Amino acid sequence: MKTITACTMDCPDACSLVVTVEEGKSFRLRGNPDHPITAGFTCKKIRNHVRRLQSPDRILHPLLKKNGKWNRIGWEQALDLCAEKINHYRGEPLSILNVQGSGALGALKSVTGLFFGRLGASRFRGSLCDAAGYMAFVHDFGSRRNNDIRDLTNASRIINWGKDLSRSSVHLAAMVRRARKKGARVLTISPGGDGNTSFSDDHIRIRPGTDRFLAAAAIRRMIQSDGIDAHIISHTKHWSPFRQAVESWTEAQLLESCGLTPAELETLLFWYRQKDPTATLVGTALQRYRYGGENARFINALALLAGHIGRSGGGSYYHLHAYGALNLDWARDGVPRSGRSFCKPTMGKEILEATDPPIRMAWFNGINIVNQAANSRQSKKALEGVEFVVVVDAFMNDTAAAADLILPSALMLEQEDVVGSYFHEYVQYVPAVLPPPAEARTDYWIMSELARRMNPPVEIPDPETVFSQSLTSPLLETTLEELRERGFVRTNRPPVAYEELQFDHADGKYRFPIALHPEPNPPDGYPLRLLSLIRREAMHSQILAEDQEIPPAAWVAPDCPAISGLDPAKDVFMVSPQGRLRVRLEVLQGLHPEVVVYRRGDWMKLGGGINQLIREQLTDMGWGAAYYDQYVRLEN
Repeated sequence: MKTITACTMDCPDACSLVVTVEEGKSFRLRGNPDHPITAGFTCKKIRNHVRRLQSPDRILHPLLKKNGKWNRIGWEQALDLCAEKINHYRGEPLSILNVQGSGALGALKSVTGLFFGRLGASRFRGSLCDAAGYMAFVHDFGSRRNNDIRDLTNASRIINWGKDLSRSSVHLAAMVRRARKKGARVLTISPGGDGNTSFSDDHIRIRPGTDRFLAAAAIRRMIQSDGIDAHIISHTKHWSPFRQAVESWTEAQLLESCGLTPAELETLLFWYRQKDPTATLVGTALQRYRYGGENARFINALALLAGHIGRSGGGSYYHLHAYGALNLDWARDGVPRSGRSFCKPTMGKEILEATDPPIRMAWFNGINIVNQAANSRQSKKALEGVEFVVVVDAFMNDTAAAADLILPSALMLEQEDVVGSYFHEYVQYVPAVLPPPAEARTDYWIMSELARRMNPPVEIPDPETVFSQSLTSPLLETTLEELRERGFVRTNRPPVAYEELQFDHADGKYRFPIALHPEPNPPDGYPLRLLSLIRREAMHSQILAEDQEIPPAAWVAPDCPAISGLDPAKDVFMVSPQGRLRVRLEVLQGLHPEVVVYRRGDWMKLGGGINQLIREQLTDMGWGAAYYDQYVRLEN
C-alpha cells in the first residue's frame, strides 16, 4: 500500500514522503515527486531514520531504574507511578518541570505542554537552535517572513551568509543549483571548511562571530560613498542612532575586527551594489554567538539599504516559524499566563539553583537535554538531583541514562500528525504508516492515559479536534478532510515578503539596531574558537551508537598555529575550563586558522559529547544558546 506522509524531524525541509508498505512489515521510502519542494528526493538523514526504526538498540518497553539498574515494567505500572508522582507534587505545581524539544515536530506534540500547563507546572523558554536570529528578524521586520523559497530562482545573485548547503538543507541546495543554472552567481561568507565550494562562485573567509562588522563596513562605505536611497530611509525607524553606531567605527577598525581586507570589502560591495535582485541567506550558525542577534540584524540592514528587500529575487531568508502557519491557541487554553520558566540553554544551572520550590519532578520529551544543552556534566548533575525524572525517548541517550523512568516513544512514520515547515510554505498531513513496535507508544497516547489518571482529571482534546483547530489559521484555507485527501496545502502568504517596504511592525516601518558591540577577546590560554557544527548524516543527537566514532574527529586548518607543538604520536585532547575530551585531529583545507570544528551530536556516555566543554552562555536576544562563544586549546 502506498501512502503520502511527511518528515517530522527537526529539519527545515519537512519532506513529503511516499511510503510503500509491503505485507504489513517491509517498506520502501522515497521523496514525493509531486511535492513542489521535495521534488522526489530526500537526504541521508531520512535514510538513516529507517535504521533507527529497526535498530536492535531501540527501547521498546517502559524501564524503571532501581538501585542503579534498569528493570522492565508494564505500561500500567509505569503510568500509575507517573500519576502517583504528579498527584503527589501537584499541590506545589511549580516543583514539576516539563521540557519539550523538537526531536519530533507536529501539532499533536503540543498536547504534552497543554497537560503540564493546565497543572500549572514550571515550563521552559528560549531555544537551543535559532532564537537569536528569530528575534533579530522580529525586531527588524516585525515578523519572521521570507520570500517563497522558490523565488530564490529569480535572483541574479545570492549571498550565502553562513549556511552549509552541503549539510543543512538538500532542497535549499537544489534551489541554489537551479538559480545558478539560470545564471545566478553565489558568494559565500563563512569561516570556511564547509561544503559550499561547489555551490559558490566566490568566497570570503571571515573570522567567526564577526559578521556584523563586515556588514557594518559595507553600510559605512555606502553611506559615505554611494548615499542611501531616501525612499528606503522613509520606511524605517532609528536611522540616526544606527548611522551613528556604524560611523563611530572606522573602516579599518571594522575590517580588523572581522579579519578581512579592503579588497574583500570591495567584493561584498560589488555584489550588493548591483541593481539586479540579490537574495541573502542568513545561516543559523552566525547567530550562535554572544552577539548573534546583532550579526543577523546588521546583515538584514545591509540587504535593506542596498535595495534588495521587498522584491522578487531578493529578500533576506532565515527560518520561518515551524508552527507559524498553524493555530495553536488550543494548546494555551486553560494554561495560566504567569508562572515560572527555565531557560533551555542554562537549564542545568537553573535547576540546581531553583528554590521556593526546588524542582522535584521533571518530564523531558523530544529532547536530549543533557547532550544538547551546554555544560552537559552540569545538566546531568542537575537531573541526578531531581527526585523523579521521566524521559520519553526511543534510545538510551545521555538524558535517558540520567532518568528514573523511560517511556518508549513511537517515532516518525509511526504516529499521525499535522506539520508545518520552517523552510517552505506547505502544511502537511502526517498519517501513521507503520505501527509502533512492541510497547512503544505515541506521545499523545501517553498523555491521554496519564490525564485520566489525574485526581482531578486533566482534560485534553482528542486528535481530531487538535488537527481541525490547528488548521483554523488565517494563513490557511483548508479543512482536515481536504488536507488528508491532498496530503499538503500551501499557506496564503504572499510569494514576496514586505513588498513596497511595508513591514509588520504596527507602524509598518523597519527597525534598525542602535548599537554595534565589539567582539570580546579570546581568554588567555584558549586560542581556538570551537564551532560545533551540524552533521550531514544525522539530526542532532539522533545517532545510532554504531555510527559514533571514538575518539571523535576534530578539524583544524593546515596553518593553525595551535597545532605546531603537538606530538602526533600521542593522544590529542581538546580542553576548555569545563573539561577535556580526547579527539582525533584532522586537517581541513580552507578552514579559518583560529577555529576548531567538531560535528556535534555524539553521546557523552560513549566518549563524545562536545557540549561538556562548552559553558552555558546566552545570546544577546531570544534566550538562545551562544555555543560558539566557547574557546578551547589542543594539547597532548
